[in-house]
Amino acid sequence: MSSGAERPPVIILGMHRSGTTMVARLLEELGLFVGWRKQGDHEALFFLELDNWLLEQVGGRWDHPEPVRDLIAERPVRELVVDYLRYTLRSPRAVSFLGLGRYLRYRTPEALREPWGFKDPRATFALPIWLDVFPEAKVVHVFRHGVDVAESLRRRHERILASWRARYEKLRWTYLFRSKQSSFTTSVRCANLERGFALWQSYLAEARLAVRSVGERGYELRYEDFLASPREHLAKLAEFCALSASPAQIDVAARQVRDDRALAYRERPELRSFAERHAEALESFGY
Repeated sequence: MSSGAERPPVIILGMHRSGTTMVARLLEELGLFVGWRKQGDHEALFFLELDNWLLEQVGGRWDHPEPVRDLIAERPVRELVVDYLRYTLRSPRAVSFLGLGRYLRYRTPEALREPWGFKDPRATFALPIWLDVFPEAKVVHVFRHGVDVAESLRRRHERILASWRARYEKLRWTYLFRSKQSSFTTSVRCANLERGFALWQSYLAEARLAVRSVGERGYELRYEDFLASPREHLAKLAEFCALSASPAQIDVAARQVRDDRALAYRERPELRSFAERHAEALESFGY
């Protein structure tokens, strides 16, 4: 073990993948360890699988996370869930997050003596449980304009549906002899703007409560502000996450940020019209 005290994690929330992925990736470049085995969106598979397991306990999913509130309210079940999460963090399965070198040195993420964290929007609703596990955890919430998020979710749904439709048509004959195990999409709820926008509202309201619940250990960042002044916000985030990044390193990271995706909905009349119809809801979240 290296000298120094164990570090509580930084939990990165936010349902817009490109925004939170960019922030997590740049923080990783500046010294925040966010996992060994990760998806392309910088979500560590170890914590992603645990959050999926949490949601499944109450019939929830990433696009239907609200039922996890029932689990949080049921104290005996919640205590068992927290015990299981702690047990898993201290099990050999943690090598998926730590990698072999860190696992041999620390055995559990709880013992890490370097700045670390994980990114997962699912943790937004499960945060009270994660705070039972990590009482001193910090929370970073990155949020984006709701119409841009809803449209991004809709486009993602269409891409996945087209891909899986082609696969279904190719394999359709095999279902004469076996059941289909997979679905046709990752989220029917996100197939149109209205439902995607409602999901954004739900996540954003919950994340605001999460940030408020941890007080000074919470940091909220609007994606559009980050794109406009990346160096300023990266410097603040680096300090918040206790990273020892130099000004030169922050400059290099900031130069990777492009601001041409801020408020992209304005480029399309139908999305501007949608935003106008939901102006009251957007204003309640600062847009």
